[in-house]
Amino acid sequence: MSNFEQLPLRENLRQLVRLLGLLEKSEAACCSLSLTQCHAVIEIGRTNSMSLNELADTLQLDKSTLSRSVNQLVDDGVLKRNAQSEDRRYVAIELTEKGQSIYDTTEQTMYDYYSKIMTAIPSDKRSQVIESLELLNKALADSKCCL
Repeated sequence: MSNFEQLPLRENLRQLVRLLGLLEKSEAACCSLSLTQCHAVIEIGRTNSMSLNELADTLQLDKSTLSRSVNQLVDDGVLKRNAQSEDRRYVAIELTEKGQSIYDTTEQTMYDYYSKIMTAIPSDKRSQVIESLELLNKALADSKCCL
């Protein structure tokens, strides 16, 4: 593939990142959490409980980096750790009541936001957009950048 064939993909992805505000956001819209912390709350909220290793794999982040974010969320009363009685080495991370509230608010805000976006896409093109994003996600997951 030539450099010119790659250009539309690269430029569209750069514009997508800008439109989503990812370049300027060090904090998410959910209660002054970092983007990493917000993603952690969302993933834990969706599964109810997971280990730090599972969370690191899901978010594709280094365990030590994620551990600092989780520790801060525990200190802030958003997450709690529960050692499992069957295997004391396995520590489940769960949302607290405060964390559940943050999760619920964030999910509703994102539902409203993405509903608005989907409504702006012609109805006969929506499945095409989703299919294209799924293909792009798979291609990104299968590729490693040199950066």
